[in-house]
Amino acid sequence: MNLPQPSPEALEQSGHLDTRLRTLIKAGGGWISFATYMAEALYTPGLGYYSGGARKFGAGGDFITAPELTPLFGEALATQVQQIMDLSLPHVIEVGAGTGLLAADLLLELERRNALPESYAILEVSGELRERQFDTLASKAPHLASRVSWLDGMPERFSGALVANEVLDVMPVHLIAWRPEGIFERGVALNDEGRFAWADRLATGRVAEAAVALDLALPTEGEYVSELNLAGRAWIGEWAARLDQGALLLVDYGYPRSEYYLASRSTGTLLCYFRHHAHGDPFLWPGLNDITAFVDFTAVAEAGFEAGLDVLGYTDQANLLFNCGILESLSRRAPEESADYIRAAKAVQRLTGPHEMGELFKVIALGKGITQPLIGFRRGDRLHTL
Repeated sequence: MNLPQPSPEALEQSGHLDTRLRTLIKAGGGWISFATYMAEALYTPGLGYYSGGARKFGAGGDFITAPELTPLFGEALATQVQQIMDLSLPHVIEVGAGTGLLAADLLLELERRNALPESYAILEVSGELRERQFDTLASKAPHLASRVSWLDGMPERFSGALVANEVLDVMPVHLIAWRPEGIFERGVALNDEGRFAWADRLATGRVAEAAVALDLALPTEGEYVSELNLAGRAWIGEWAARLDQGALLLVDYGYPRSEYYLASRSTGTLLCYFRHHAHGDPFLWPGLNDITAFVDFTAVAEAGFEAGLDVLGYTDQANLLFNCGILESLSRRAPEESADYIRAAKAVQRLTGPHEMGELFKVIALGKGITQPLIGFRRGDRLHTL
C-alpha cells in the first residue's frame, strides 16, 4: 500500500491504542472479536478515530461526505425533515453530525421556508467534532447557532425528525466466516511475532444465531466472509423505544440483503480510509484509520419492524434528492452557465449519478405515528427489494 505517512504525534497516539488493544487481547485469553477491536479503534476516548483529534472530513481529512460537497444536499433533505416535523413535532436530532455543515444547511433552509424547529440537538461522541460543529454553526449560521444543543446520550423520549448521515456504516461489526465445516467468528489475536492477526473461532451465542438466521449455504470449499452489524440493530431498537411520534431518516451506503450477501462478494465489504486512500488493513495504525462496512438495509428494516416502527420508505439517494427538490434548489443557486452554477451542478451529479453516490447510497425511513406517505419516497421506492 502506498499511503501517506502519519505524523510522529499521530503515530505516538496510535501506539498508545496499540498497547491498549494488546492488553485487551491478553485479558481475553488471546482473542477478541473484531467488533470489539473496531469499537476500540474508532471510539476509545482520546485515542480512537472518532474520539481522538485527527481531522476526518473534507479535503484535509480521510473522506468527503455529501454535506461537504454542496449545501444542496441539506437543502433537499430539509424537504423531508420539514414534512416529518409537520406530521409529528418541530424537533430535530442529528446523530454523528460530522463538521456541522449538514446542521447549518438544514437550519438555513428551514429558516428560508419559515419552518425552523423549536430545537435542534446533535448527538456526537467526538469532542473534537463537537468543537468543529460549534465553529461551523457560528461561522455559517451565527444567528441560528443558539438553537443547537449537544446531547451526551439518547434522550428518554423524542418526537420529531432524527437524521443520521453515514452513521450505521461505522458501527462495530462482527466478522463471520462460513466454511464447509461450519460458521466461524473472525476475531483478532497476536501472532508469533506479536503482531495483530486474524483468528477464527466457532461462532456462538447471538452472533451464531444471527449468522444462522441468514440461511446462507456453507461453501463446499474455501470460505465466505461477511459482516453482521448487531450494534446497528440494537441502536435502532433503542431509538424505537424512545420515539413517541416521528421518523428516523437514515442515509448510508449499502444494499438490501439479497445483494449484500451475493456469492461474488465473498470477502465482505469492510474498508478502511486514510487521507482519501481506501485500503483493507484494519490493523494498520489503530486509531488513525476510519473502518467501515456497508449496511444491510434489510437488517435495518427488520430491526425497526421488530421494535415497533413502521418502515415508511426505502430508496436510493438519487431518488430521495430528486423527490425532495434538489434540482429546484440548484436552479435557485445561481444563473445557469455561471461558475457557481456549474460547480453546484457537478456536485449534484456526484450526489445523484448512478455510478457515483446516487445508487451506492440508500435512504430508509422508520417511523411511528406518521399517517401520510413521505415525500422523499414518492417515486423510486424500493421497499419491495428488502
